Amino acid sequence: MTLAIGIDIGGTGIKGAVIDLDAGDIVGDRIKHPTPDGGEPDDIIATVAQLVDELGTEGVEHIGVCFPAVVVNGRTMSAANVSERWIGLDADTAFGEALGRDIHFINDADAAGYAEAMSGAARGQRGLVIMTTLGTGIGSALINDGVLIANSELGHLVVNGRDAESWAANSAREREDLSFAEWAERLTEYYRYVEDLLWPELFVIGGGISKQHDEFIPLIDVRTPIVPAELRNNAGIIGAAALAQRYSR
Repeated sequence: MTLAIGIDIGGTGIKGAVIDLDAGDIVGDRIKHPTPDGGEPDDIIATVAQLVDELGTEGVEHIGVCFPAVVVNGRTMSAANVSERWIGLDADTAFGEALGRDIHFINDADAAGYAEAMSGAARGQRGLVIMTTLGTGIGSALINDGVLIANSELGHLVVNGRDAESWAANSAREREDLSFAEWAERLTEYYRYVEDLLWPELFVIGGGISKQHDEFIPLIDVRTPIVPAELRNNAGIIGAAALAQRYSR
């Protein structure tokens, strides 16, 4: 059994668990703490260190952390719902020093998409899989024949002159009080645009709203097969841990 810790940092909560990488599943309990107000790097790093201490590192070979930002060579190049001090931060080094060991830092949608390809809805799928997380914004992950193409940011595609996530994310549905049918019309427009650009073999839809997939996925009219994520809120944790193993130094 190969064990790793996965940590998923969000705008409101930070959750983590020990992962059995051979099975692609959580061992023991998942622990969650509130994201510190303001989302400052030092405060979040301290919370992650506390969480890792609570989980315990005995037998753990790798630690992976995912975060809602573009991540290039372990450095966060953007920030969403957290402090702007994250922009340009060498997160790999900062977290590694706090935890006393090497870690791997990754975008949260990329981690979730990789997990779905490894042990979720896209397991065994050949060709290009595109996972999107529909929440406050639209996160995206591209996995081609099992290889992650990081930092795709497809939520910021401009469709008919509009930033896609500003009108097609779940937050837009809630803000405008759209019915699922009305929202599905917007999602159809968005996913048709994406599939005409990239011609994927499969779309996977994640995010908390995927629990209600029966309400809207059948209404999205695209040529590409489209399915709900299977791993739900554990996808980021599992993917972060798996990628930490894959890219361990």
